[in-house]
Amino acid sequence: MTRNLRLAPITPANIEAAIAVKVRPDQERFVSPVVKSLAEAYVHPKVAWPRLILDGDLPVGFLMAFLDIDWNGEGVDFRSGLWRLNVIPDAQGRGIGRFAVESVAAELRRRGGTRMYVTWEPGEGGPEDFYRKLGFQLTGEKSEGETVGVLDLTHLS
Repeated sequence: MTRNLRLAPITPANIEAAIAVKVRPDQERFVSPVVKSLAEAYVHPKVAWPRLILDGDLPVGFLMAFLDIDWNGEGVDFRSGLWRLNVIPDAQGRGIGRFAVESVAAELRRRGGTRMYVTWEPGEGGPEDFYRKLGFQLTGEKSEGETVGVLDLTHLS
């Protein structure tokens, strides 16, 4: 397993490396490309938390968390969680995704959060098994057609 993993904010110096992070072609239907995530981060700067995932100095993935979004637009249910996760094909299966989820969980706990949400596109070959193995529970909700999962952060170290 990789041990030199770290997160880096997106900057002018690494934006091209971030945009170059691509998933396998068969996974493209399950996650938006990094360039779309960065556009969304630009228009939602108060709630988006984009980060490049590096193994040493090598870009191996990208994540973007959402922070205190108004879930239903009614001003009563504010949630935080993992918005996007892209891992390059050569790095998949090496703990990068787990590192990403744990990093977002740590940031949310640092900010006082007790729950972490994620959504995923259902379908064969999709990320549901990955998220369920990490402890995410189904909420029974859908968000824009995607399945919603939640992780209780109070039981994590």
